[in-house]
Amino acid sequence: MNAPSNADISAAGLPNRPLVISDCDEVLLRMVSHFADWLGEEQGVHFKLEGNSFAEAMRWQESGDLVPERDIWRLLGKFFDTEMDRQDPVDGAIPALNRLAEHADVVILTNLTDDRQESRTRQIATAGLNARVFTNQGPKGPAIQAILEEYRPIKAVFIDDLAQHHRSASDVVPHVTRLHLCAEPRLAPHIDCAHAAGHAHARIDNWNDALPWLLDWLDSDIQQEELSA
Repeated sequence: MNAPSNADISAAGLPNRPLVISDCDEVLLRMVSHFADWLGEEQGVHFKLEGNSFAEAMRWQESGDLVPERDIWRLLGKFFDTEMDRQDPVDGAIPALNRLAEHADVVILTNLTDDRQESRTRQIATAGLNARVFTNQGPKGPAIQAILEEYRPIKAVFIDDLAQHHRSASDVVPHVTRLHLCAEPRLAPHIDCAHAAGHAHARIDNWNDALPWLLDWLDSDIQQEELSA
């Protein structure tokens, strides 16, 4: 996990401030739709997601054969190395997280290799959000725990589109509030629901409804800030 300190990020690590830990792809930035377009345009791959498995969604255009797992990972890596500029913000995500940042620290926890941390930081800054980016590989519970140890927030909320990360968080840091949010219509109907499984406190797939839910979570802290002002 890698996230160097950034003097330009105000209020990072202030004690007793609430903390928002958000995923990036399909929560903050759209990824799957752009990945599918790029595969078809430049890589000779047809992408049709009919469930929640990339392994069954990708076929070579010429032969119709499934793309082998090693090539799936190679293509994902190449996309993040060369095509991140294609990604655009999920509707309402940037204003919502900037609104939350008025009352809480906001960090991004993304499952990319550490060498892509700087490019992801630049990417979300260009989109309009200045936030520290933590990179991670594998389940996110231990990474969340490490972030909590650094920030020591009065409370924290974790936002992610994949159920397995909420399960990991519920196992490792059960006191953290968890919101399952998948803003990609191709994925949302097919993925496992962390809320239904008891691993998330809510499932909301758009920021118009998620922001009020998160502001309600922050409400007591906002009121305290107003009284202290």
